[in-house]
Amino acid sequence: MKHATLGTLDVSRLGLGCMGMSAFYSGAGTDEAESIRTIHRAIDLGISFFDTAEIYGPYVNEELLGKALGDRRDDVVVATKFGTILHRGDGSRGLDGSAENVRLSVEGSLKRLGTDHIDLYYQHRMDPGVPIEETAGALAELIAAGKIGHYGLSEAAPETIRRAHAVHPVTAVQTEYSLWSRDPEAEILPVLRELGIGFVPYSPLGRGFLTGAIRSVDQLDASDFRRSNPRFEGENLDANLRIVDAVEQVAAEVDATPAQVALAWLLAQGDDIAPIPGTKRVSRIEENAGADAVELTAAQLSTLSDLPAPVGDRYADMTPLNR
Repeated sequence: MKHATLGTLDVSRLGLGCMGMSAFYSGAGTDEAESIRTIHRAIDLGISFFDTAEIYGPYVNEELLGKALGDRRDDVVVATKFGTILHRGDGSRGLDGSAENVRLSVEGSLKRLGTDHIDLYYQHRMDPGVPIEETAGALAELIAAGKIGHYGLSEAAPETIRRAHAVHPVTAVQTEYSLWSRDPEAEILPVLRELGIGFVPYSPLGRGFLTGAIRSVDQLDASDFRRSNPRFEGENLDANLRIVDAVEQVAAEVDATPAQVALAWLLAQGDDIAPIPGTKRVSRIEENAGADAVELTAAQLSTLSDLPAPVGDRYADMTPLNR
């Protein structure tokens, strides 16, 4: 597996997003043993970058990852996130980027992950009620204390990134990016490259849509988050299938799967990009890892880059994003 550089942090250029093992998607939390086998197989395949968050479950996904890593913890880079649970209050969901909440959050994550340090610690969503300078300052203190190695931001606006970076260098920014979420190309990526910050695309397979396996929401559990996602609804889904059809055509040309082609396109966008496709199955992690060897021609990359934008917003509520 080739590697990428996020700021000064070296990671495998494909990571593993662990969220779906425990939350939000069909089948979450139903097969811990297979999820652990998937994490172990990822390490065997050279994947060293694992992404979780305290809100996934909540809490149980961090516990799962910590259990799976065991004595292999020092062989990998662990990323987790804080800021969407009110630890100063009753532990309910809500945005809190205060220094006190940062300190409370990290202690819980360290315990659940079974480790004495977190390699990359993200603010999951920006808190409009707390200046980013306060949050970044608290994170810098955690770095100085050795509790985290690096920090990042998720779904942050360009100006927020600049302000945080001025307090202490940001290592990585995480935002949705794929063949059906191209928004970061306009403002986020240029700022990151100007400042030397790495980029971690989440949902690089369009929440599974780019695999070609989802043709109807009827395939999803009643509790699946995607049922309420605008891009999966009615006529929007029908329109967005044209993107999948184009990916499948390129996949046939290179003897790869649609998922591998979608990931290969992302990997071709730069050495400072490390996507984190999520799965809870060994067969899928093996498929995704195969994208590392897929080489797309200039013509194929151009064809994919010229695909139309998807129909529908990324979330039903876009207000917490890009702040």
